[in-house]
Amino acid sequence: MTLWDERVWTLFTRQWRRTVAYWSVFFSFGLCIAFLGPTILDLRCQTHSTLQQITWMFFAQQFFLLLGCSLGDFLRGRELLSSLWALFSCTFIISLIFALIPLCYNVVMLSIALAVTGMAMGVIDTVANLQLVKLYQKDSAIFLQVLHFFIGLGALVSPLVADPFLTDETCLQAANATAVNSTFNLEHLRSSLTGPGAALTNVSQYPLHTKGIALTQVSYAFWIMALINLPVPIGVLGLMYHERLLPCSGTSPRLLEQSPAADTQRAHIFQCCNLAKLRGHQASFFILHIVGGAILFLTDGIIGSYSGFVYTYAVSPPLLMAHKTAGYLDSIFWASITLSRLAFIYLSYRFSAPRLIILSLIGVVVVHTLLLIFYTSQVFLFIGTIVLGLCISSVFPSMLAFTEDVLEYKGCATTVLVTSASTGEMILQLLVGSIIEDQGSYVFMLCCTISSFIGFCLFILFLYVRHVHKNSYSHNTGISTGVSLLARY
Repeated sequence: MTLWDERVWTLFTRQWRRTVAYWSVFFSFGLCIAFLGPTILDLRCQTHSTLQQITWMFFAQQFFLLLGCSLGDFLRGRELLSSLWALFSCTFIISLIFALIPLCYNVVMLSIALAVTGMAMGVIDTVANLQLVKLYQKDSAIFLQVLHFFIGLGALVSPLVADPFLTDETCLQAANATAVNSTFNLEHLRSSLTGPGAALTNVSQYPLHTKGIALTQVSYAFWIMALINLPVPIGVLGLMYHERLLPCSGTSPRLLEQSPAADTQRAHIFQCCNLAKLRGHQASFFILHIVGGAILFLTDGIIGSYSGFVYTYAVSPPLLMAHKTAGYLDSIFWASITLSRLAFIYLSYRFSAPRLIILSLIGVVVVHTLLLIFYTSQVFLFIGTIVLGLCISSVFPSMLAFTEDVLEYKGCATTVLVTSASTGEMILQLLVGSIIEDQGSYVFMLCCTISSFIGFCLFILFLYVRHVHKNSYSHNTGISTGVSLLARY
């Protein structure tokens, strides 16, 4: 039993430059996902803003990420030059913004910087997924798993870079005042503010200064991340030079092979919602987009909500976990997601996407149910966090590859799924955050369990609609073939 199929390896060696470029841009995406949570208190001091003001930066980044996904959709199916220019521009902008964030001395400037970063992330998310699916089509599942592994890798790197430069004491030295924050409180507060839902939590109990001299050294972390990310746009530029897509390449632009579905990929996302298609097998075509998007809305929403609120859940009754111990939960969750995606590179080659998805969703439901049953066990919360990360990590890439395969790589499945996942990550965090604020942290796990169960039911519905779509499409194709044969006589 070989580890790697010879045919898949041949495909990779043929397109390895483009593939590695698409993988690397998702490392930039991962860097942007995770840097804001650990550094938010230092950025608050740098901008002399209140906690309520600074926590809305999460929402600004996520909202413009959605806009970026829509912007990236207009590049779908276009020539390779447009896509590569978009990826080069966005990854270079990310390095530039990292370098400029230390110069943002008020909350408005920082909001604009994070909005631009979110827009770049959205374009990368849509374009890289689209191009990789178009490049490999039926063999894209393995390469999508690697693509999303690089998100986790970037999300692990940025907190590690930032950690040595985070302030352990109050980072604003107020005049005629003593520091009111202990290291303990700052650790607790930093772990609590990790997502868009943090803007809804009660932070007025922490009397943090807004005036004084900023003592933070977090600028060095952002400059290091800018340098770490810089090879990514340089690599994309090198690919453009190799493909003879730059004026300085010295020869005429290279003729690039197009996928069979290239011509069908030129429509934008709004044509996915064309109600005129709701006839015959086209109705199932439309429903598959909706159900697939809903599944990823829920599963990516669970990832965002769990990483954003597991700390708050752990330090609240009945667990009452020590703040420093609970702070490891989010890192463990992302580490398990990253390692799982690495393992699923091999599993996606050995097993079909539907089997991987259904096993993953069953695992997510079982883990959440057990976490509800053993809600007083601190040890099981750590075990459940690890297993949840292992189970849920592969749903997005597997679902994307499976949906595109079912829809035969036409229409706008990738864009719908990417946009739905980003929307779920933002909306569910805000929803769960508001429920926790009103009802208490104990409802957090209940919300995640309900979402996972609905996601599993939706996938069963997806398989049924896929069966109907396949039979309907075969029937219509048979009729069309028969009519064309009669026309000959």
